[in-house]
Amino acid sequence: MRIHPDSPTRLLRSAQPARCHDCGNLIHWYTRTNQQRIDLHPQELSAEAVSASHRWHVHSGIAHPAGDGTAWCRVAHRTLCPAYENTTPLTRQLVELRRHLALLTRRLTDTGAFTPPLPGPPQAAKAAVCRPARPVVQILHRRYLSACPVDAIQCIAQTRRRNRCPHPVLAPDTPAGEWALLPVAAPATAQRGRLALPATGMAVYDLTHLPYGEQLRWRTQYCAAHAADPDAAHLALADWEVFDARLHHHHIHNRLPTTVRNRTRSRP
Repeated sequence: MRIHPDSPTRLLRSAQPARCHDCGNLIHWYTRTNQQRIDLHPQELSAEAVSASHRWHVHSGIAHPAGDGTAWCRVAHRTLCPAYENTTPLTRQLVELRRHLALLTRRLTDTGAFTPPLPGPPQAAKAAVCRPARPVVQILHRRYLSACPVDAIQCIAQTRRRNRCPHPVLAPDTPAGEWALLPVAAPATAQRGRLALPATGMAVYDLTHLPYGEQLRWRTQYCAAHAADPDAAHLALADWEVFDARLHHHHIHNRLPTTVRNRTRSRP
């Protein structure tokens, strides 16, 4: 199987099924026009039941934040996720669907199939072990939230046996990033009821000192071997989520990891 050179995505399948980290419900990951990923609700909905500001459509495997003029549309999972407080008015149908997903989350939790993330470990536990499960990584001067620890980020390329490459992006023979305490890129005081963010620094795995090609390899989520093959097909979407300090405030850590494979540094 080969990917057409004009294809807007390297994915062999555009809808990557997964489970929401926060509610446990099924989602489909897509690539957006800006190469960022977006999680959409798996089913199409009637466009009449969705306000124009919440409509998405998929064309050629790429998700677009608007309707396509047909009677059906898609909706971003974040709009429906019961783990997040909704801040925009929803139609009656979306409110009912959001309530249905909340019931599914409770059912998954009761059966042990899903464990909701804890608000945050006690301070004593943080002092004993500090290894962010979803670290903030800075690539090309932009911050992303990883889906797993830095040393567990896996290459997304397809191997010759048509399996996902098992090699990590971080390897002993490749340049590594540096953990640093960097300022939280948002105002530290609450305004108009908005959540106040820590005024202290946050732990960031910083890659900006690496050559451009290395940073691009990390953002593409390739191992060193597949970085040399730009035509390699993808079996998954890159696990990067654009970091939002207010939305992802529970992933902010004000201490550097206790164990890193390279020297650490701190910036004012």
